[in-house]
Parts: sequence; C-alpha cells; structure tokens
Amino acid sequence: MSKPSIPKGTRDFGPVVMARRNWMFSIMRDAFERYGFQPIETPAMESLSTLTGKYGDEGDQLIFKLLNNGDFLAKADSEALEKKDSKGLLSSISKKALRYDLTVPFARFVVMARNDLAFPFRRYQMQNVWRGDRPGKGRYQEFTQCDADIIGSDSILCELDLMLLFHEVLDKLGVPGYQIMLNDRRLLNGLARSWGIEDQFSELTVALDKWDKIGDNGVRKELGDRGMHEDQISQVMGLFSLLASDDSMVRLDGVQRLLLPGDDEAQTAYREVVKLLQSAKDSGVPASCISFDPTLARGLNYYTGAIFEVRVKDAPVGSICGGGRYANLTGIFGWEGMSGVGISFGADRIYDVLEHFQLFPAASSTGPQVLVLMLDEESEVGAIQMTSALRKSGIRASSYPQVAKLKKQMKYAADVNVKFVIMAGEEERSMDEWTIRQMDTGDQQRFSLVDAIAFLAAAL
Repeated sequence: MSKPSIPKGTRDFGPVVMARRNWMFSIMRDAFERYGFQPIETPAMESLSTLTGKYGDEGDQLIFKLLNNGDFLAKADSEALEKKDSKGLLSSISKKALRYDLTVPFARFVVMARNDLAFPFRRYQMQNVWRGDRPGKGRYQEFTQCDADIIGSDSILCELDLMLLFHEVLDKLGVPGYQIMLNDRRLLNGLARSWGIEDQFSELTVALDKWDKIGDNGVRKELGDRGMHEDQISQVMGLFSLLASDDSMVRLDGVQRLLLPGDDEAQTAYREVVKLLQSAKDSGVPASCISFDPTLARGLNYYTGAIFEVRVKDAPVGSICGGGRYANLTGIFGWEGMSGVGISFGADRIYDVLEHFQLFPAASSTGPQVLVLMLDEESEVGAIQMTSALRKSGIRASSYPQVAKLKKQMKYAADVNVKFVIMAGEEERSMDEWTIRQMDTGDQQRFSLVDAIAFLAAAL
C-alpha cells in the first residue's frame, strides 16, 4: 500500500494554521466591507476560452486545463494526436480550466450580470486560484487570493481608495516593513516609444517583471533573446539606475526626462502618479510605506494604467500583493469601455511573512478555551449543562466525551491548549460547586455554577 500524498504546490491546513488564516480573512473582510465592497463568488472552473489569451503567452502555459468528461480521446483531433501537437490537440480534448486569477472571471461576471449591478461596482472576492508554477518558497500551485475591484469609473480616487485599503489591512495584520510600490503602464509605454521598442512592449514588461528573480544579466539576456538591439537594451537597463535614489519624486522626474516631448498619454500618467503619491500621504499613509518604482511592470497583458505591488523588506517571499488599472477588460467579452482597477492580497504569502517573523497574535487561535472534565458517570449531566452554559456565555468550550483517568484528561487539555479546565467530583456536587484549574499555573478555585461562568468570562 502506497503512502498517502498530495501534489507538489498544494498543502493541507491543520487547525492552528486555519485559525490564523481565518483571523487574517476576518480582518480583510471587515476592511473590504467598511470600504463599501460587496462579496461575490465565481466557479472554480471557467471555460478555457474565457481564460486563454488574457495572461500573456507565459501565463497561458500555466493554466490548468481540464480534460473533457468521458472518453475524451474519442473526439480528439487525430491528426494533431498523431503529430504530438499539444496545442493543436488541446481544443478537441479540453473545454474547461481552473481559474488562474479572480480578475478575468470578475470581468466575465460583470458582463453577464451587468443588468443587475449598479456602477461603479465595488466587489471583493476571497477564493482559491490555480497556476502551474514550479513550486517553491512562497510559490504554490493552489493558493488564495483576496481581491477588491472598482469597475465603471476612470477616477484616480479609485486607485487612492485601494492604496488606503492596502495600508489599513497590512497595518492591522501587523505586516512589518511593507512598501506599496507604484508605477503606471502608460509611463512604461511612453518609455518604450522613446526607445523605439513600442512593438515589443509585452516583451519589455515580461522581462522587467522577472528582474527580482533573474537579475540584471538575466533581464539583458531575456531582452536580447526577444530581439532587442544592444543600444535598446542599455536604455532599458538604465531605468534601474533611477532606483539609486529613495525619493519617489527624484525617480519620477528621472522617468519624465526620458519621455518624448509632447507624449500626452505619458505626461498625464506622470501627473496622476504625482497626485496619487501626495494624496496617499495626505490620507495618512506614511511616506516610508509607499514608493514609485519605475521598473515595476506587472507582466499581465490586461493592465493599462496605474499598477501596484507590495513588498516586505527581508521577507522570504517576493511581492505579497499586487494590482492595477485595466481600461477595457470587459471588452474581451463584448462590452467595451468599462474601465476598472483592482488589487489582490496574496493571503498565502502574507501568512508566510507573518510566520517568518513570528507575528501571529495569540488571539488568532480559535480552539477551545475551557475543557469540562468527566470524572465519573455521575458527572455526565452536570458536564453537559456546564458546557452548554459556557457556550451561551460566549466562551469556547468542550467537554471530555467519556469518563477517564484525570491524568489522561489533563494531558488532552494540555494538547488542545485550553486555558482552564473545570470539573465537579462527588465532593463538589454535594456542595453544588465546580473546581476551576488554570492550566499554566495549576492554581485552583471553587465556585458556584454562576460564579464559575462569571470568573471564566472575565479571565478570558
């Protein structure tokens, strides 16, 4: 018999991890709803045609395709099968796929539900996504995204709202040293025009997006492999020299000097980024928490304006959040002109950061706080009543389900990490009292039922 296992890039979550994750999700959900976002859910599966072509060539390769039900080879393209042409074969054996992100399904949802929505529409969504990335630290094939989007408005106040949401959520979670990185795809477009590589813009953004993984030499090679000349590559790499200054305005002015005179689109983007940075600071985001990064690209094809990424200094993972403006994502589904902007909290990477720095609060635990012991057969009725009374008082309580030696029950109490145990043997029952023992100190006190509940409620 083979040992049980799970696929690489996936994980089981035990009670401790789930308690911490649920604590994180509760903070996010509370912030989303206070900012006026409404919840939606979409299916785990989407039509393959819905997802294909939305994430660039590399993204398309990472989509998990699902084989058609039944004898999928019976209707397979025999010619493609014979030639071992996987791309040619795909359309005949697969019509569905696991969702790659929450943004494209959201755009599909908006188009299908547009008669039922009020615009601008603000949604949040907290669901799993699947990507065929090579598994590694902070990189999973199944993970949870927590998204917030505003669609139906071009106003940069939407971007500002999302930047404030980043700050509030990450601050409440206690994420240390986070920085909200900001750029604009229109600035990158302007740079591409000035360098004469506008027709290779997609290649540019994909290469820039890999810089933190492959470094300067890797980016140079990637750009060269994609057909750029050495002088063009040198101009692109010159962008990284702007990172020598920590001052966002110095970086921004450096980008502006590289733009072509009269490039209205890029100049508009420049002014909006300046305004966003200032407005965020005026709204309470510390200057240390926000920065303009001219090399930020976000390699997904659908971004058209402001783009965001959140990084944590000295963390064992890359970016923990991301997002940006998409001018016409619904256009791919036949509804033109619906601009939107959205962000995504990478819950799994945020978890990894908090775990790395040992920052999860004790309050994130959701296990029982009190265990009611069963000392003898006559204890059963009282134990049931006490457990019920504790729960009605808002205390997380459970009872040991059978009579057992005190040592065994106490070991179980320690294993499940309760704060108190409560018990009533023959002597306590004769006096209508309960003994409460504090697990960490061993201190014991006797109370009536009412006083016992009051004591535990105050202590917990």
